[in-house]
Amino acid sequence: MFRESACLGCVLAVALLFGAATTAPQRNKSSVDGRLAYAHVERLVGFGPRPPGSPAIAASQAYITDVLKRLSLHVEHQDFLANTPNGPVSMKNIVAKIHQSGKPVVILGSHYDTRLMTNVPFVGANDGGSSTGLLLELARVLSHRRSAFSVWFVFFDGEEAQREWSETDSLYGSRYFVEKLKVDGQARAVKAMLLLDMVGDRELKLENDASSTPWLMELVRRSAIELGYDKYLAGSQKAMVDDHLPFIRAGIAAVDLIDYDYGFNNSFWHTPNDTLDKISPHSLKIVGDIVVRVVENLGRKL
Repeated sequence: MFRESACLGCVLAVALLFGAATTAPQRNKSSVDGRLAYAHVERLVGFGPRPPGSPAIAASQAYITDVLKRLSLHVEHQDFLANTPNGPVSMKNIVAKIHQSGKPVVILGSHYDTRLMTNVPFVGANDGGSSTGLLLELARVLSHRRSAFSVWFVFFDGEEAQREWSETDSLYGSRYFVEKLKVDGQARAVKAMLLLDMVGDRELKLENDASSTPWLMELVRRSAIELGYDKYLAGSQKAMVDDHLPFIRAGIAAVDLIDYDYGFNNSFWHTPNDTLDKISPHSLKIVGDIVVRVVENLGRKL
């Protein structure tokens, strides 16, 4: 009963959201709208905590799928059983494709789950919510554009640890996705992967990630500077452990767009304070613009 009513709410929310989008000026079809991205985040947060296997993540999966299908994208679900310290957990990656036969692939990704926290309500407005909302908005924008490659939008389940972060208790969805790419013989077709994570912070500062592929990290930073967004770039390097790493280990160029310093001394990260009031449509717009420019620059490079 809960899932049925939640999914009905998903459909109504998507209809309202897309109704608003169709009344916007034509020029908005091909430019990122931070307000639309924020509306997606708001909807996801409204489902509540979204750890793998929960009713709230099932509602999120229905919502994400409905939005993508309304964009006339080809949508696939990757259902798998993850072996975790808490036992087997059912998880689901969601993949939407702008398919152009015979062309190389660029992947834009985000995790949409939230950390399992049993004692406090953790809704993950920034950590899981912001990047997922922005990725849905990027799917809208890029579905109206032609590019030199096929674009895949991948929503990873199970990024968060079930207990304590480790090589085996984390990144379940991205690890599964990359292994499937290799098994299916598609890994060589993927030329770049752009990961979004924690991108809605009102005090936005994107990390200079030392674990990302250097040339792709440099392309991200150059693209941001071209747009006049250099003040939103961190200077010193940090090494991020995130969903881009399974791609790098498979020989695929990948980059992490992340604002890891979320709140003073990271005080909002993985706490009940990771709420909607801490994120900004303006920040979502900035990161979205950067991603679109990177996609454009990749089209000239690949």
